[in-house]
Amino acid sequence: MPAVFVPYLAIALSIAHFVLAAGVTLHVLAHNRNPGSAVSWIGLAWLSPVVGSLLYLFLGINRVRRRARSRSVAALEDPVIDASPAPASCEHLAGLELAARRISRREVQPGNAVSLLANGDAAYPQMIAAIKGAATSIALSSYIFRADEVGHEFIAALIGARRRGVEIRVLIDGYGGGYLRSATYRRLHHARVPVARFMHSVLPWRMPFLNLRTHRKILCVDGCVAFTGGLNIGAENVVARHPRHAVLDTHFRFEGPVVAQLCEAFAAQWFFTTGETLAGPAWFPRLEALGDSLVRAITSGPDQDLEKIEMLVLEALACARTSIRIMTPYFLPDDRIITALALAAMRNVEVDIVLPEHSNHPTVDWAMRAHIGPLLAAGCRIWTHKPPFDHSKLMAVDGIWCLVGSANWDMRSFRLNFEINLEVYQSLIVDQVSARIVAKQTTRLLQADLDRRSLPTRLRDNAAHLMLPYL
Repeated sequence: MPAVFVPYLAIALSIAHFVLAAGVTLHVLAHNRNPGSAVSWIGLAWLSPVVGSLLYLFLGINRVRRRARSRSVAALEDPVIDASPAPASCEHLAGLELAARRISRREVQPGNAVSLLANGDAAYPQMIAAIKGAATSIALSSYIFRADEVGHEFIAALIGARRRGVEIRVLIDGYGGGYLRSATYRRLHHARVPVARFMHSVLPWRMPFLNLRTHRKILCVDGCVAFTGGLNIGAENVVARHPRHAVLDTHFRFEGPVVAQLCEAFAAQWFFTTGETLAGPAWFPRLEALGDSLVRAITSGPDQDLEKIEMLVLEALACARTSIRIMTPYFLPDDRIITALALAAMRNVEVDIVLPEHSNHPTVDWAMRAHIGPLLAAGCRIWTHKPPFDHSKLMAVDGIWCLVGSANWDMRSFRLNFEINLEVYQSLIVDQVSARIVAKQTTRLLQADLDRRSLPTRLRDNAAHLMLPYL
């Protein structure tokens, strides 16, 4: 390149940097209400010429709200369910029940049967059997839906149900389900099974990539039985087959009135993605009481349900009197939750947090170790468990309430992804969830363990912690 052009190129790049960074700054100030995240994005845009602005374009803009406003808001909102009795014998959780009702705009539903299913070994056979036995409708949403040996079993069952005349809708995340190609989508589409990819576009500037994903895992069959939890669809979740990188998880089967809330959550996302409304008795039959569990669904997402699961968690932490047990694969909550956990421990609530010794995202592990100091100082107990990696997301309070579902304890799940959790009152399932968490309390992580880290390791962990708004 001739030397005379170099100054002009430098000037052009400087102008581009200034224009892009200024644009990012104005957009952040107009749309981002989280000060920490806003400062981080603005700083990145100015300190990383052009690259920082492009990262914001791909990762920092909430395109979901803009798309939601272009559609019928009323059709996207979940309807309010008729009032039902509030939980009895949970007096000190009355505030939690009231807050959950207002946060979710749903009533807690009595008369549900709930079963805990450990790993794909227990969950997949029941899910596939339900699909094969479907008579009217199947709604399936998954973040990851692999076309491996397990995925093929689901695909074959769905195709078979379609040939029997069952109404089917399958929603696969546009990133987790494979951005460049999705063999599962292709096979179902070619078999004329109605399938869609959530927030997917071949145009990079329209694709939100890692953020704004549908992380929900929902299977509703005939509108009367539903499965949800943390389990994706893939061979790595079947421990008995000894996969190379096994992933443990916890899933749940629900029967009873709360299934309607799960079907509504799926229908809202299907409408958002395709514009099609799901209605009628095939999707929403009359449901009778089949058990004794009080259950309510809590949806969260960056559109109409912003931070709802995080708000529910904060209220549960505030109401706890004796014990808080948490199990999550990733633990990077914001300062509000860190403070609420620390305050609970200071008022003599037993706080136990169970994490994997090594997750499948090393950067998250590094940041976590730089994030938990205030919890250890306040008296919270943090435990780690050995591999295989456990992907379960579980919470139990005072032995009478639990929260299960798809949301991790990080800002991505609480604010950037579409998630679904269910709260359960007064049920044997609460004891089972608590027992599953306690069983994983293998090695206690102490402040002394953090203090023994070498200086390079501490610097690495602290550097990863600075990336908290992006992790």
